[in-house]
Amino acid sequence: MKWFGVLGLVALSECLVMLPLMKIKSLRENLRENNVLNDYLEKYPRGLAHKSLEKHPDPGVAFEPMRNYLDLAYVGIVSIGTPPQDFKVVLDTGSADLWVPSTYCSSGACTNHRSFDPLRSSTFLVSGRPIHLVYGSGALSGFLAYDTVRIGGLVDAAQAFGLSLQEPGDFLKYAVFDGILGLGYPSLALPGTTPVFDNLWKQGLIAQNLFAFYLSSKDEKGSVLMLGGVDPSYYSGELHWVPVSRPTYWQLAMDSISMNGKVVACDGGCQAIMDTGTSLLNGPPNYILSIQKIINAQPYSNGQYVVDCNTVGSLPDIHFTISGVDYPVPASAYIQESRSHTCYSSFEGLDHAFHSETWILGDVFLRLYFTVFDRANNRIGLAPAA
Repeated sequence: MKWFGVLGLVALSECLVMLPLMKIKSLRENLRENNVLNDYLEKYPRGLAHKSLEKHPDPGVAFEPMRNYLDLAYVGIVSIGTPPQDFKVVLDTGSADLWVPSTYCSSGACTNHRSFDPLRSSTFLVSGRPIHLVYGSGALSGFLAYDTVRIGGLVDAAQAFGLSLQEPGDFLKYAVFDGILGLGYPSLALPGTTPVFDNLWKQGLIAQNLFAFYLSSKDEKGSVLMLGGVDPSYYSGELHWVPVSRPTYWQLAMDSISMNGKVVACDGGCQAIMDTGTSLLNGPPNYILSIQKIINAQPYSNGQYVVDCNTVGSLPDIHFTISGVDYPVPASAYIQESRSHTCYSSFEGLDHAFHSETWILGDVFLRLYFTVFDRANNRIGLAPAA
């Protein structure tokens, strides 16, 4: 059975389609370069990772190319409408809706991004239903519509998506991406809508009911989202499968977190969410503070911590143990050096948006480990990235 699965993955890899990549800047880096990051963090202590959906009362295998800029942000290009209108979107396993700015948006943030013009699309259908998406820095409001969405060469007909009318303050003003495409479970989506990935499967556009991420560690190019199959050349060894513990987020049970051979968090087990829409490693504030002390990270501003760049080579790995398998993350991955040669810790305390024993393993972890999100079997596959 195992050999059959491997052969299937190899055969499917021959059908993969890859699109060219583009450079982008992460929101955090862009804010920092514009000297407004501290102001932003002071005003909006909750980041993009801690998002939630507020339900409005009225309501073959393909590759999606992604970009990596300073190992902090990954976006892909999707097109909407007929003829296609292109948008840079965050491919986010921590949400399930697709939204982009509309030409009717009145917020200043919309003027810095591409906006969808319904009058230019012959396949556009409006529902007239308002939508309301809640983020740490404010609420995005708009309306629900339907149109053709193209992703990685696949054509998704009559896809529900959101069009913004108002976007919150600086949250998107400095973001290089235009919108977000969620890859979480349908329970996270607007009621009565079907997420993009689910429609790809229902319309018979992909061979397997799964997708996978490879996030490049060093190069700005090379990151991909695989839809409907897996290319084994992107990872080494075997995939280790872990059941999804809560089919809403891509959540699993974690055994422990250790450094220097000692358990520093998650003693006796906890929960972890694999989130491509998060750059950092998030966890309960008390445990995060203990880890900052272990790596001698010093408070910098608004919850940020820094370390002496000369000490990075001597800092310990942090080990995440999942289903008995050890996943080490070295300091070279969890410390990010800025253009000004300041070294920032990637550990950040969670607010109360999630249960106190829940961790979020973002891009810092996912760059090291190729990740398969298997909807057919409600499981997550992990292997060292090639």
